[in-house]
Amino acid sequence: MSRNAAGSTKLFVLDTNVLMHDPTSLFQFQEHDVFIPMVVLEELDNNKKGMTEVARNARQVSRFLDELVRQPEADMVAGLPLSITGQRQALGNLFLQTEALVADLPNTLVAGLKADNQILGVALALQRRNAKRAVILVSKDINMRIKAHALGIPAEDYTTDKVLEDSDLLYTGARELPADFWDTHGGNIESWQEHGRTLYRIAGPLCASLLVNEFVWQEGDRPFFAQVRSRDGNIAVLQTLRDYSSQRNNTWGITAANREQNFALNLLMDPELDFITLLGQAGTGKTLLTLAAGLMQTLEHKLYSEIIMTRVTVPVGEDIGFLPGTEEEKMTPWMGALEDNLDVLNRGDDEAGDWGRAATRDLIRSRIKIKSLNFMRGRTFLNKYLIIDEAQNLTPKQMKTLITRAGPGTKVVCLGNIAQIDTPYLTEGSSGLTYVVDRFKDWGHSGHITLQRGERSRLAEHATEVL
Repeated sequence: MSRNAAGSTKLFVLDTNVLMHDPTSLFQFQEHDVFIPMVVLEELDNNKKGMTEVARNARQVSRFLDELVRQPEADMVAGLPLSITGQRQALGNLFLQTEALVADLPNTLVAGLKADNQILGVALALQRRNAKRAVILVSKDINMRIKAHALGIPAEDYTTDKVLEDSDLLYTGARELPADFWDTHGGNIESWQEHGRTLYRIAGPLCASLLVNEFVWQEGDRPFFAQVRSRDGNIAVLQTLRDYSSQRNNTWGITAANREQNFALNLLMDPELDFITLLGQAGTGKTLLTLAAGLMQTLEHKLYSEIIMTRVTVPVGEDIGFLPGTEEEKMTPWMGALEDNLDVLNRGDDEAGDWGRAATRDLIRSRIKIKSLNFMRGRTFLNKYLIIDEAQNLTPKQMKTLITRAGPGTKVVCLGNIAQIDTPYLTEGSSGLTYVVDRFKDWGHSGHITLQRGERSRLAEHATEVL
C-alpha cells in the first residue's frame, strides 16, 4: 500500500452487507481506496446461490472482482486500479486481504469467531498499521458500527444511494399558495376553457419553483385548487381540478373525503399520466382510491384490459413455493388489503341485491390479477393498470426492474408508507419509493401526492394520535 504514508486518501473497509446492498459500491468512493477482508469474500460466496436480489448482487460483486484481478497489470500488493473496469469516477485502488491481519479484540468479541468480529479485527489491524491514514469501516449494520466505535474504529453507513438525508424534505406533490399570490402573480393573467376546465397562464417569482403536475391550493372565501400543467421560466399554466368529492363525479361509488384524496383521484383518473406515486400513513385511502380508479377505467372506460396487483412479500423475493396452490393462491395471504377494499367497493350498490352484487364481484375478480414480484423479470405489460403495493420495501434497483416492465398503454401506480419499512438495511432515505418520487417529479406524464388524513374511523384516528 504505497500511498499510505502520504495520508491524502482514506482507506474504506467494506462490510459484506454494503456489497450485497449495492454491487457498484466498490466504485463509489471517488479518489479513496477500498479494502475487502477475506471473510467478506467467504460471505459473498455463501450468499451467491438462489434467485433473490441478495444472491444476484453477490454474484455481480464476484464478477466485478474477477474483472479486476484478471487484468494483466493486476498487482495485489500495490492495489488494483478501480478505474480499469470503465468506472471513471473511481480513482482509487482496491486492496484484497492477502495476509493475516490480527488485532487484539476484547475477549467478549473473539468468542465464536463471528464474521463481524473478524472484519472488526482486520479494520483495527489496518488502523494500527496505517497510523497516518484514515481507516474507516463502512457497514449497513447499526450494531456493527456501534461495536466499531466502541473499539475506536471510525465507522459510517453507506449513504451513496440515499436520495434524501431527511425524509421531511421529500416532495409532497402539493403546496399552499401564499395569501398575496394573486396580488403578485395576477398582473397579466390569461384564462381560457378546455374540456370543461379553466386554465390560467400566470407569471411571477413563484412560478420558477413550481413542478409540472404539482397541485396548488388556497383556502378561504374563494377556495382555489389547481394543477400545474406546464412551466417555462417564470410563466406557468394552472388547470382547475375536477371535483371528485361530489357524488356526480364519484369513482366506482367512491368520493374524495378530503383535499389530498381529491388530488389523488385527479392523478389516477388522468389517462395522460403513466406513473403515479401515492404516499401516506395507514388508513389514508391509498389502496381504495387506486382500486376504485382502476375499476372505473378498466370496466367502464375500457382504457385498460385488466388490473394487476403485486406487493413485496418480505423477505423480499423469497420463494413463495412453500404455500399451497397456484401463484395467485400463494399470494392471497399477502393480499388482505385488496380483499378489504374490494368489500368496500362492492357494497355500494344496494339496489342490485345479493345476486347483482355477487355478479359484480365475479366480474371484478375476473379483471384483477395478483402477481408475485419473483416472476416480473422479462415480462412486458400492455394496456394494464399495474398497482405496486407496499412499494417502500423495494430497493431502487428492484423499483427500476418493475417500472421498466410497462409497455404501451400501461399505467403504474406505486403505493406505500416510508415510515413502515420491513426490508433489512433499507431506510426512508434509500427506499425505492423515495427514489422514484424524487426522480419522477416534474416529468409531464407522472404525478405524486402525499395523503395526510386518515379516513378509517374515529377509533383508528384517535389511536393514531394517542398511541
